[in-house]
Parts: sequence; C-alpha cells; structure tokens
Amino acid sequence: MHQRRDGFYMLFFRQHNNMNSSMIMNLQTTRHELFASLRKKEFARLDESGHTYLDYTGGNLYPQSLVDAHCDFLSRGVYGNPHSRNPASLMSEEFVKEARDRVLHFFRAHDYYCIFTANATGALKIVGECYPFSSSAHLLLTTDNHNSVNGIREYCKNKGGAYTYSPMNRKTLTINETELSRHLQSHPDKNEKLFAFPAQSNVSGVQHSLEWISRAQEENWDVLLDAAAFVPTSALDLTIHGPDFVSLSFYKMFGYPTGMGCLLVKKEKFHKLKKSWYAGGTITFSAVAHGDFFLKHDHERFEDGTINYLNIPAITNGLNFIASIGMENIHSRIKELSRYMLSELNNLYHDNGSKLIKLYGPRHVENRGGIFMMNFFDVNEQCYSPQRIEQLGSFEKISFRTGCFCNPGIDELNHDISSDKLRNYFDERDHGDYDDFVAFTGKTRGAVRISIGIPTTKSDIDRFIGFARTFLDKTIS
Repeated sequence: MHQRRDGFYMLFFRQHNNMNSSMIMNLQTTRHELFASLRKKEFARLDESGHTYLDYTGGNLYPQSLVDAHCDFLSRGVYGNPHSRNPASLMSEEFVKEARDRVLHFFRAHDYYCIFTANATGALKIVGECYPFSSSAHLLLTTDNHNSVNGIREYCKNKGGAYTYSPMNRKTLTINETELSRHLQSHPDKNEKLFAFPAQSNVSGVQHSLEWISRAQEENWDVLLDAAAFVPTSALDLTIHGPDFVSLSFYKMFGYPTGMGCLLVKKEKFHKLKKSWYAGGTITFSAVAHGDFFLKHDHERFEDGTINYLNIPAITNGLNFIASIGMENIHSRIKELSRYMLSELNNLYHDNGSKLIKLYGPRHVENRGGIFMMNFFDVNEQCYSPQRIEQLGSFEKISFRTGCFCNPGIDELNHDISSDKLRNYFDERDHGDYDDFVAFTGKTRGAVRISIGIPTTKSDIDRFIGFARTFLDKTIS
C-alpha cells in the first residue's frame, strides 16, 4: 500500500520539492528569483488573465502543482468511506492518517490531537459547544477577534457564564498590555476560565505576542488561539508556545482544499471538551433499547459523520508545498513586500497636503503580517465608501476586500462607535444589517483591506498604488 501511495500521490510533489531544493541549495538563487519562479510556474494564471489578486487573507490561491497532484491522486485510486475495513476504506484511512500526522509534524504538535473540521469556524464551534461553561466559568476575549471567536460568548452566556473583553490600543491596534494583565489576574474564584485571542489580526495584520499564552496559563486560564490569519506566512511551533486549543483553515494557507480546517487540542486538556451528543463515527457503541452510548477517546470523538476523505489527502501536499519553499523564506518575503507597501501608502498626499489614505494599525513591519486596512479620503478629507473603492477596483481587475471583515471590535474602535450607540441600535429593532446601521449612525463603517501572499509581486503592489493615485486631488461626486 505504501508503494502504491508513493507511486501515484507523493511522487509528483517529491519531484516538485526536489526542484525547489535544487533551486535553493544548488543554484543558490535569491529569494526574489525563487518567488518569481513560483509565480511563473504555480500561479501563471494571474499574469495570463491580467488579474491583480490582493485578498490572500480572505482566501489563498492554490499552486497549480497542488491541484495537478490531487487530480492525479483522484483519477488513479479507488477510495471508500474509511469507517470500514475493506481495501478501498483502508486506503482512504491511510491517506487521512498521513495527512493528520503531517499536520501534527508541521506545527510540531506532538502533544496534541488533530481534529479535522470544515474550517476554522467549525473548530471554534467545537470549543464553544463543548467547553465546560457554567455560572462558575469566565470567558475573556480581546476586542480584536473574528466573529467566529466572538460567537463563543453566546455559548458561555447561555450556560450561565460571564464574559469580558480586553481592549486594544487605539492608535496601533495592539493589545493594551496593562488592561490584559489586569483581566488575567481577575476571577480567581472561577473554576473554568478560557482566554481567546488571535495570533494575528485578520484585519490590521498585527501579530499579538504569543507570550500571552504562557502568561494566561500561569493564571490558570485555558487558552484558545485563533491561528487562521497567522499560519499562512508565519511559523507556529507548538513546542515553544503551547495554547490549549488552536483553530485554523487550510485554504488560508495554500488555497486548496476549501472546506477543510482543524482544531488542535492539547492532549492534557482533551477531557475538558464535553460532547453532549453523538453521531456516526464518533462512538464505539450505542444502543436504542437502553438509550446509552460510549464516545471514542481521541480525535474521532469530534469528527461527526463521514470525514472529507477525498480532500483531506490534499492537505499533505499543501503542507509539503509550504515546506518546500520554507516558512522563513515566506515570512521574510512578506515582510519585504510589506515594507514596500507601507512606504508607498505613506507617500500618497493630495496637492493641498491632506492624506489620501488613512492606514489603521502599525506603520512598520515589526510584529505585523501582510494585511493592510485603510480608508480613502478625497481632497476635502471626506471618506469614500469602501464599497465604491472595491467597485472601481473591480473594473481594473484588482481583487481586494471591503467591509468589517467579521471583526466588529476593531471597526468600532476605528470609527468611534460607542457602546451606548450600539445599545440604542439593538434595543430599537428586532433585525438590522450593515446598511441600516450606517443610516442609523450617519457614519461610514468598514474599510478597504489589502492582503498579500506567496504569489504577490512588487508589480501587484505598484498596480494597486497606481489605482489609488487615480483618487488624488479628486472630490467625492
């Protein structure tokens, strides 16, 4: 079975990896040449279509060799539902195990279980549903969090627990260290305490210090780390920093497959997740006449029903692709391009001296990823609608994202939305949405978000900056 696997699934990627190793080691190519070669070989469709893609945090682009290898894998094999012992099922089970082991090795997560989920949100939902929230529990979150993390507070509230948000510094959008330290030292009487924060903000690009993990654990908090925006371009070594729960999505890392993520659970904390129901594949035995069941004792407890056994094997090749480039190379490349992006953005002024771009968050490359959140202002310092900027960018075949990016805490901070204003809005209606809230407040909400990735080139940035320059010395009409 191992010979068959190497023959039709791994060989293609081993050849690809060997090529990159040769490029790096034997030909001594520079980092620029390496990424230029990747752009030409793996992402040629960008230049062939004249498309400038700048939404890598929204969804990464898959390398051509990844989908080629996976199509080859699908076309040559016979794979069955792994919840059986026939040859087709055993073949699927082996590939799933290989992918699971590869994930654990990639993140050096030797003391963790890897639970495959539909995405990072699915991973976070497991924690929300199964963490032992009660009246003797407390949930602490940073204001900077994705809505899929924010939603966990509803599980906490519904089980009688309380929650608190720790604020950010307004100018830099970094964690207010004094306040977070105070919050972590609070609630010594609570039996269960969960602290949730992102390794990297999905809107500002700020990389929050992972030292908060051990500091929280020293105060008897369990720690949930949202790593979805961090791991595409930064190394996460779980032997150095050991959060109790980690959520991520694989399409954020290498584009394909979508609909696949995982929850990494530290083995010593696995018992804390109390599952209240069961499904096919999660039990060792169940009965109808007696009405009882026994749950499995490892990752399978939380993988409800039939797992995505035809797509999970692509994770192995996706991680191999990242490893073949080297996360250090990727991280350095993103930092280099980020420095250039920040320099260009900071030079955009109207003739009257007012700034075209208001950038939110840090203006330097230290402790930040390749995400840039901004608003456009006309010559009279009036803010353009982010959606109008997106529409005009689309006419130029430039893809970027606008809105609040499922992170309302940062948007409320950037636009001075008070808790009283929000309370009044929710109290006066049974339902609302973005446009209704803008009409209610009379304020622009949201921003433009640019995010860069492995395929990004200086030319992509130049094209966006050229697009931005078309707004210089103009008024909103």
